[in-house]
Amino acid sequence: MKKFFYKSSVLALMAGMFLTSCDPEIDTPSSSAGEVNFAKYIAIGNSLTAGQGDGGVYREGQLNSYPAIMAEQFKTVGGGEFTQPLFTEEQRNGTGYLRLAGFTAQGSPITANVTEALAIRSVSPRLYTKYLEPINNLAVPDIKVADVKTAGYGSTQGNPHFERITPDNNSSQTYLQRIQQSTDHTFFSMWIGNNDVLSYATSGAAFSGGALNSNSRTITPTATFDANYSELLTALTAGGQKGVVATIPDVTAIPFFTTVGPSVQQLLAANNIPGLVALTGSGSSRIQIAPAQINAAQNGVYFLLTSSAYASLVGQRTGKYWRDLARQVSASQDPLAVRGTLAGLLLAYQVDTTAMFGLSAGNPIPSALILDAAEQQNVRTATEAFNNIIKAQADARGLALFDANAYFNNVKTGFGKNGVAYSPAFITGNLFSLDGVHPTPRGYAFVASEMIRAINSKYNANVPTVDETQYRTVLFPTQQ
Repeated sequence: MKKFFYKSSVLALMAGMFLTSCDPEIDTPSSSAGEVNFAKYIAIGNSLTAGQGDGGVYREGQLNSYPAIMAEQFKTVGGGEFTQPLFTEEQRNGTGYLRLAGFTAQGSPITANVTEALAIRSVSPRLYTKYLEPINNLAVPDIKVADVKTAGYGSTQGNPHFERITPDNNSSQTYLQRIQQSTDHTFFSMWIGNNDVLSYATSGAAFSGGALNSNSRTITPTATFDANYSELLTALTAGGQKGVVATIPDVTAIPFFTTVGPSVQQLLAANNIPGLVALTGSGSSRIQIAPAQINAAQNGVYFLLTSSAYASLVGQRTGKYWRDLARQVSASQDPLAVRGTLAGLLLAYQVDTTAMFGLSAGNPIPSALILDAAEQQNVRTATEAFNNIIKAQADARGLALFDANAYFNNVKTGFGKNGVAYSPAFITGNLFSLDGVHPTPRGYAFVASEMIRAINSKYNANVPTVDETQYRTVLFPTQQ
């Protein structure tokens, strides 16, 4: 056995020497920055850019954000340090997040809220521990393109994530003004605009008008998106800087919208239920849902991940959902026509909680739990319009483009790499975290590689892509 290994090693060494001496052109090309100066890289965006996952922003997620991953790769071609507004180790769990606690006997996941080592300095209004040092990652979770010129967005009554990185004596500063101050960067990435359609979709369009109106959950007007997006890029390229921008993914490509539907279909089949009744939009009308429509490509209805807790209530005489909704509305800061009382909600929606839940017009599935065909069309129309703006702006300014919409549509059917299967499936697909919207650290590594490919292609660079296996997927209870 020793002799075999010795001979094999010698033969391999001789072969390597022969190939090296006779064919130097097969050497791997060296890393190169091409036409880009990566000395000071800044990142603009929302929760995706912040590294949010599992329903929260916390230190591990921040450290594995796609900008942080990209910055490490940029260092191989002259990139500098990349500073983020990290939560401290003592407050490592940041805003709090979800962990996988186990599974039910039926195989459904059980999640639990992480409530220790948080960085919450005020509960009402909700505020996080300040971070006022200079930063390269300017991501603000929940921000929309529509919000970037809102004065007071960093005040204690604004977005707590922006308030966290905004000095108290400058709380009226807008996000656009903050970016306009960052004039010494040499390269940037910008992935923003998702929330301009996503907040509408993830709330089932229930806040698009009427009794539960909230401007933060409506689709941004196209003209507003166009004007504000242009101003952001004007600020970022004022000194001739290069960068990469990304489009907005199709919402039906993420597990938040695709996970619950099959279990609802099984529930209907097991109980011989021919269909459901649901509210639509802001609750002004009702629709019929046939089992074949659920998660269907045409005239489909998607059940939101947040509806999983209520799926088992179908066919029962219950007012549980409405009581829960009343509590949530009462605790929210949304401007309401009804004042958050159960009586007010039932009156607004004309609900009869003595009727069978989901099986009658009297007690329908609430709009906030589904995204119906008409609402999906609204999302598609807006997403296409916004993406056309992003592509046109990138082209006009000579910027690299990561087409996130095309990428996530391509992975809908799944793919394999290095012996691992990937798909948009909840938990088992390895790409998406427990909130069904944001990627896992490994998912962010894939995003980083795709952005790097776009940068390399546009600017004749050779920045190395990422070894995604160095980043984790969903943590199971035995791994925590």
